[in-house]
This record gives sequence, structure tokens and C-alpha cells, in this order.
Amino acid sequence: MTTRTQAERRRERRAAYDAYLAECPSRRLLDRISDKWVSLVLTGLADGPRRYSDLGRLIAGVSEKMLTQTLRTLERDGLVTRTLTPATPVRVDYALTPLGQSLLPVMAAVKTWADTHIEDVEAARETYDRSRQ
Repeated sequence: MTTRTQAERRRERRAAYDAYLAECPSRRLLDRISDKWVSLVLTGLADGPRRYSDLGRLIAGVSEKMLTQTLRTLERDGLVTRTLTPATPVRVDYALTPLGQSLLPVMAAVKTWADTHIEDVEAARETYDRSRQ
């Protein structure tokens, strides 16, 4: 029996990932980062740390529950850090980690694509809806 290093075992596990399989960890990560609140929070933190209330004001339509839930999952995944500053009232800041920052170009590209092509998509929807009447 050959002995493998930890790096070799990691490479083998990484090669075995297949996002088309339901149980694949990379699929669960894709599910997470494709969530609309996740993309808005990440891009909302692109310019630097923000307080919870600032994020809530920035992201129209997000409930406190969803913002809290999203920030907790991003913190758990290592994409966001939470810094508590003792004060009255307590100050909580959120910032991207280096891992979270590495995801920004992808999120920014998707946001830019959506901003650029929304009119095309709306026209396609109208055409589709008219053809179904």
C-alpha cells in the first residue's frame, strides 16, 4: 500500500468533484453563491467594510432575517468576516475576506452582464409571453 501525502489526497478529492452530482460539495457551493442576496451582499462589500444597517439600506428589499442569514452563511463559508466593536450601541462591521474578494470579479461580471442585457431579456420575455397568448 502506497502512502500519499495530504496534498495528494486533496488533489484527488478535488479531481473527484462533479457539480452535476447532487451530493457534490462544489454543487452546494454553487447553490450558495448563485443566491441573489449573496451576490448583492458580496458586491455591496466590494468597496470595503460596512455596518449591518448600511448593508440593509443599500440592498433594497432584503429583510433583516435574510440579511442576517446571508451574512452568517457567508461568514461560515469564509467569504466574509464579522467584527464586533464594543460601544454603545455595539458596532458590527462586515468585510470581505481574501477568499470573498477573489469571488468579486465573477459577481461583478454577472452584475454587469445583467445591467447590460436586461433590455434584451425583457424584450425576449415580452415576445415569449405574446406567443403564448
